Amino acid sequence: MTSMSRARVARRIAAGAAYGGGGVGLIGAAAVGVLLAEVRLARRHVGNGSGGRVPVADGLYGWGSPHSGKAGSGGSGGAYGVPEEPPLRLALLGDSTAAGQGVHRAGQTPGALLASGLAAVAERPVELRNVAQPGAQSDALDHQVAQILSGSSHVPDICVIMIGANDVTHRMPPTRSVRHLSAAVRRLRTAGAEVVVGTCPDLGTIEPVQQPLRWLARRASRQLAAAQTIGVVEQGGRTVSLGDLLGPEFAANPRELFGPDNYHPSAEGYATAAMAVLPTVCAALGLWPAEEERPDVSRREGFLPVARAAAEAASEAGTEVTAAMPTGPRGPWALLKRRRRRRVPEAEPATPSV
Repeated sequence: MTSMSRARVARRIAAGAAYGGGGVGLIGAAAVGVLLAEVRLARRHVGNGSGGRVPVADGLYGWGSPHSGKAGSGGSGGAYGVPEEPPLRLALLGDSTAAGQGVHRAGQTPGALLASGLAAVAERPVELRNVAQPGAQSDALDHQVAQILSGSSHVPDICVIMIGANDVTHRMPPTRSVRHLSAAVRRLRTAGAEVVVGTCPDLGTIEPVQQPLRWLARRASRQLAAAQTIGVVEQGGRTVSLGDLLGPEFAANPRELFGPDNYHPSAEGYATAAMAVLPTVCAALGLWPAEEERPDVSRREGFLPVARAAAEAASEAGTEVTAAMPTGPRGPWALLKRRRRRRVPEAEPATPSV
C-alpha cells in the first residue's frame, strides 16, 4: 500500500472515530479470521520464557536517588548543597509491550529504561509509575487513565502509551480503537500531562505467522498506526512509530530482539524501542537540544498534512509526528521528525515508591 493510500484510509478511520462511525475495516473479514488463527498459534508460546510475570519497575530513578551516586533522595539538598529539584513524574500505560512482558529484570523494562534515560538527560530524578497490563486493548485505557489521575495529588509530567497490537489480533474496529486512544490522550492533556504514544507495532514480524499473512498483518498494523497518529496529534499528543522497529531490525535479528516466547521483545528489543521513544519524551518536556528541534531536510523532515505525516511515520521506525499548524490547504498540518537514536543502557533497580 502506498503512503497516499494509507493516508486516505487513516483519514477515514480517524474521521469515523471522531464522528461516531464504526464501519471502516482494516482488511477483509476472511483474511482477518485466518490471520487471527495464525497469531493465536503464535501466542501459545507466550509465557514460555517469563511465565507471564512482568517485573515491577515502579520507583525513583536517576539523579538524587541512592543508585545515582548523587545526594540521597531524602535529603534537603543535592550535590554541592544545591537544592534538589522534585522528581519528574513519568507514567506508562498500554499493553504487554509497555508493561515489559518477556524480560526478567525490572531494569530491562521499557519504563525503567525510559525513566533512567530521562533522568540522565534532565539531571534530576524521575519517578516511574506503570499501570500497563498484558493483553490490554485500547478500551482498557479509560481505566488506566483513571488510575493515573486518581489517588495522587500530582499529575504526571509525561505519559507514554504503547497500545494497538491486541486491537488488531482481537478484531476491535479501528474506529473504536482510535476513539478510545484519542479520549485517553485528551483526558491526560486536559489534566496537564504531556503525552507520547508508541503506535501499533508490526505484527508481521511474529515468527510463526507465514506469508501471505505476514503482509496482511503488516498492512493492518500500519493502517492502525497511521490512524492512531491522526487521533493523537489532534488531541495535542505526539506519536513515535514502533512499526519498523519490530520490522526489518527484528526480522534481521529475531534471536536477539525477540524474547524466549518469540512474541514479545527481548531486553535488547525493549532497549531499541526505548531509544526510539526517549528523544520524543525529552522533546515534549523541552529537554532536547534546540538545534535538533528544527526540521532537517537531509533527513526528509518537515511540515506535512497530518494524514500524510501519519502514513509516512507508520512506515519508518522512530519517526515522530507532532502538531504544527491547526490548518492548511489540506487541513491540519504536522511536523515529521526522524530523531537520531541514542543508546539507552539497562536501568539500575528503582528505589521503591512509598
